[in-house]
Amino acid sequence: MTTNTTAESSAATPLIDLQALVVAVRRRRRLWCAMALLGLLVGAAVAVLMPPPPTAVTEVLVAHAEDQPNDTGTLIRTDVQLLRTTRIADQALKSLGSAERPEDFMRDYRGAGLTNNLLQITVTGDSDAQAVARAKALADAFVADHVRRMRQTAQAEAQALLDQRDRMRNELAQVNKEIGDRSPDSDPKAAASIESLFARRAELNSRISDFDERAAEARTGTPQVVAGTQIVDAPRAVPHSLPKALATDAGIGLVLGLVLGLSLAAVGAVVADRPVLRRDIAAHLGASVIAELPRRSGRRWQRRRTRVTRERLTATLVRATRGSDEAVSLLELGCARSASVIALDLARAMTAEGPVTVVDALPGLNLAGRRRKPGDPAVVGGERAATVPAQERRIGVGSVTPGTAWTDLQYLGTQTVLVVRAGHGSAAWLHTVARQLADQRIPVIGVVLIDPDPRDRTDGTLWDGVHTALRGRAGRLPRPNGANPPRTERQPIWAARVPGDDQEAR
Repeated sequence: MTTNTTAESSAATPLIDLQALVVAVRRRRRLWCAMALLGLLVGAAVAVLMPPPPTAVTEVLVAHAEDQPNDTGTLIRTDVQLLRTTRIADQALKSLGSAERPEDFMRDYRGAGLTNNLLQITVTGDSDAQAVARAKALADAFVADHVRRMRQTAQAEAQALLDQRDRMRNELAQVNKEIGDRSPDSDPKAAASIESLFARRAELNSRISDFDERAAEARTGTPQVVAGTQIVDAPRAVPHSLPKALATDAGIGLVLGLVLGLSLAAVGAVVADRPVLRRDIAAHLGASVIAELPRRSGRRWQRRRTRVTRERLTATLVRATRGSDEAVSLLELGCARSASVIALDLARAMTAEGPVTVVDALPGLNLAGRRRKPGDPAVVGGERAATVPAQERRIGVGSVTPGTAWTDLQYLGTQTVLVVRAGHGSAAWLHTVARQLADQRIPVIGVVLIDPDPRDRTDGTLWDGVHTALRGRAGRLPRPNGANPPRTERQPIWAARVPGDDQEAR
């Protein structure tokens, strides 16, 4: 039964809670907003401090003898790679009269195939005039090299066809010599041999004529390639707009910074594992959330709502502690100031029923060192808690942050209200707090959540914890302070199941 329950619980718990992840990322909006702003500033600084060099562009129409309608761009990609060769770079530098090394010049230009026959050349320089001159020299060098290669290819093809034609002519001359003046009628015995020679002569004549036509076509194709390869867009300087570059680079930096910030926030939220939803905080601490308060006063129209919520919380705590001899404590986790304010409000409200003393065990001077106002309750330090008269009500204020002396918490109160800042403690530390309070036999009657997420709609009530929740206080008998008090706390989610649970479940 225990194994099945554990397996079902593990299956119901997702590996990553997307709702909690979204809330955690939204709560860290300062991080990703700062990263986005940083990216915006870096992009703007790059646009201003590192402007692009003067650039010129030209376009060349490249004709190929092997052009096909279904070409996938292989020929123009070959031309792009040929453009980036030291031979063409050297020819362009020679026409410019420059002593620059071709390898260095190749870093200042690039080519791109716009279509199967249109090549775009982009060149940079020290000035617009130099960039335009470089682009023109580079385009002329490429056109001249392309035309020379096409002519050489055509000449080589035509010469190969003419050489084959000449071999056919030599063979034809040999056949004509064998035929001589003979005819099939003059020599009936050799008629078959003479007829085969005549057939061979006719075949050779046909092939010689074919080679002549193919050689002529090869020569004819070269002028078309030469005339088709030309500069169709004269070299021109590319205008540079600082406002446009500033807007573009700043926008890119903003997007990259935002993506990086969101990624860091998401990774940090997963690694840190700090619960932010009231549902998760209540489950880890084993106590219901009874109230929520903002961390700061907020805007003017929010202060009244905060004041009403604090008054309602004070009234709830007063009702919960009225008629009980048990001392109550408020233990904070990441919100010492809020716990101090709640403790003072509770003490002021309880002063009408009798003397109240606030025992301040917070780290640092929070309450004991402040100036006392008229009507404020007495405040003593944690080391003077034993001097408080037994007939006075005590309200202890302490901390459950790392480094807490757990055995001292029972002197602050035999029941406690946890004041927890959302997203401050990790899940492991919330488990530690719940376990240590259970070991000290200090029941948690409720959790006050500080700085909650305003869009959190999860339920922070533990419906199986009526014996410790405020809504079940009416049925719980008061007990005086003493040794070996009964344990009434609900086991948090980290507690192991006992064998009796299986029998009870059955």
